[in-house]
Amino acid sequence: MKLAIHQPHYAPWLGYFAKWATADLFIFLDTVQYVKNGWQNRNRIKTPEGARWLTVPVKARLGTPILDVTVDTSQPWGARHFAMLENAYGAAACWGRYRDELEAFYWTDWDRLSPVAVSSARWLAGKLGITTPTRLASEMELPDAAQGDATARLVALCRAVGADTYLAGQNGALYMDVAQFAAAGITVETQQYEHPVYAQEHGEFVPFLSALDLLLSHGDEALGVLSRGSTWSPLTPEPK
Repeated sequence: MKLAIHQPHYAPWLGYFAKWATADLFIFLDTVQYVKNGWQNRNRIKTPEGARWLTVPVKARLGTPILDVTVDTSQPWGARHFAMLENAYGAAACWGRYRDELEAFYWTDWDRLSPVAVSSARWLAGKLGITTPTRLASEMELPDAAQGDATARLVALCRAVGADTYLAGQNGALYMDVAQFAAAGITVETQQYEHPVYAQEHGEFVPFLSALDLLLSHGDEALGVLSRGSTWSPLTPEPK
């Protein structure tokens, strides 16, 4: 069984969903620390003025776990994001199909970041046609020894669900101790993602946007487009 694990990201990019689609199970790692100016509360879309950020305003002290990060409800970010999407994609081929559901999402009274990010990702995955089930790391019990070490945490999650293959991101080799996976009998595969080029609104192609850009322009074809950028290769421990 192939397992993918990733922090919740708000309206994630294509590579995130390509990894999700390859897995048999996808775990949202909502127990790790929130990263300021990362992708957990923001992403980009393409507007007539170029790429622009959609940022969910949050309140978070240094070291706060993602699941405890609160949304700054004093700011009308939902209405602002929806207006930006309608301005950017109102003429796109599939805007009419998804408009009402997006409006309902952005008029929901969200008070924490994790549900916003997870719900945005699950909604996108469903519309893309990804059927891989998901779980939250915060709802799973892990041994205390797995809490302080990043690799031990991943190995424990793999063991908890019976995974024999872990699907790592492109930079996984930079921080993981692959020997821990090997000792547990778990194979590691790393993703290489070559961003596909597709027809966009508003002129010259811009890569690394939210998957909303691809979905709203190409609808049912979007999953095939994003999947073709992903290849996988085994990652083995370095000999000692």
